Amino acid sequence: MQLRHAVGMNDPASGWHSRGYVPHFDAPQVAQTVVFRLADSLPRHLVPARLRAPEAAQELDVGLDKGDGACWLNRPEIAAEIENALLHFDAERYFLLAWCVMPNHVHVMVEMRDCFRLGDQVRSWKTFSARRANERLRRTGPFWSADYFDRFVRGDRHYEIALNYIEYNPVKAGLVSAPELWRWSSAHRR
Repeated sequence: MQLRHAVGMNDPASGWHSRGYVPHFDAPQVAQTVVFRLADSLPRHLVPARLRAPEAAQELDVGLDKGDGACWLNRPEIAAEIENALLHFDAERYFLLAWCVMPNHVHVMVEMRDCFRLGDQVRSWKTFSARRANERLRRTGPFWSADYFDRFVRGDRHYEIALNYIEYNPVKAGLVSAPELWRWSSAHRR
């Protein structure tokens, strides 16, 4: 699961690429965590600074757990759309290892199958669910933030930490007292 040598950004063979926001690693058969968020979930003036900070992912999570923005994912019919999108191609394009649909963001741990790319799949989840959610909400305009955060899982210990982080996120945010009580998560499904 670890990189064997230093690689250049936007080198398709290496798996690393960027659209100018955050670097992404994209390779099959590697467990990865992904966070994507609603367009209004963080104040715009804070996002560029957070993306450049070394501790960006932690700061992002803290900011998201505050529950800023419209929190459309807190509506059961919208959360169901997101969860259904995540589950739709499970075992066909990817293996969905864990997930949690929070009020203003989504956590996923996924392992892509051969011939499928993480970036394409995240784009598919976001495009499909945004269209469906906007229809249900009778609104137009951006639903999701343009980019997402991902991190490849570096071993068994990291896998357990990531799984627990994802499934305990609603508890940490004060939404429920136990992970399995949060309806829109892999912990609830187990």
